[in-house]
Amino acid sequence: MADPFFRVEHLTKRFGGLTAVNDVGFELRRDEIVGLIGPNGAGKTTLLRLITKILRPDQGRIVFAGEDITALRPWEIVERGVAGTFQNTRPFRHLPIVANVMVPLVAPRARRRGEWLKGVEAKAMDALEFVGISDMALEPASALSQGDLKRLEVARAIATEPELLLLDEPLGGLSPAESELLAKSIRRLHKGGRFGRLHSEGPAVLMIEHKLKELMSIVDRVMVMDHGELIADGSPSEVVKNAKVIEAYLGTAHAAA
Repeated sequence: MADPFFRVEHLTKRFGGLTAVNDVGFELRRDEIVGLIGPNGAGKTTLLRLITKILRPDQGRIVFAGEDITALRPWEIVERGVAGTFQNTRPFRHLPIVANVMVPLVAPRARRRGEWLKGVEAKAMDALEFVGISDMALEPASALSQGDLKRLEVARAIATEPELLLLDEPLGGLSPAESELLAKSIRRLHKGGRFGRLHSEGPAVLMIEHKLKELMSIVDRVMVMDHGELIADGSPSEVVKNAKVIEAYLGTAHAAA
């Protein structure tokens, strides 16, 4: 039996006496979009930071495309084909928006995959058009609203053409219409539509999101965290009926009711 495309084994992270991620393990297939949900403080963002190597795990292992990537550094993760966005955006505020997307295109992976010498700016513009902010390409990033900064984060991540895309609340700050549009764009990207061009295979996606309506409309599977642990993993319809999930969100009394 072939190894899964992405696998996390017994991942644990402690901050002093607090265990933020506790013995978490799961697998992702290349053909999946997986939602990661849970109450505030459940450990979701910490988990993504462990995968992207912003944080080092205290124990556990991360395997991507058959390679143990646990000890790699963040730029080495990107080079392997893993890219992500963060809940707190950190653009180069005084650079034009299009230049913010051109920065990750300097990475070796992006140069190999994107005819780099022929069109860095063109590829950056493609990514901005994909997320719906190409009309502001020459504005400084400091001019963007919080919602548009989230879209810029997504553009920077997809510009490297990752095989695994990790998204931390990409719909935060967007209006309902903008949220629905970006959610559908993420689904289209996963299905092989990259920046308006069709590819045979898009990235696997692991996505944290509190806007559950939009999330549930595009994911194949949902994982739920609470107090640092995975408490549920299944289809959207299965997860919303799970008693542990209801209790985590609403409390014991509501779950009993």
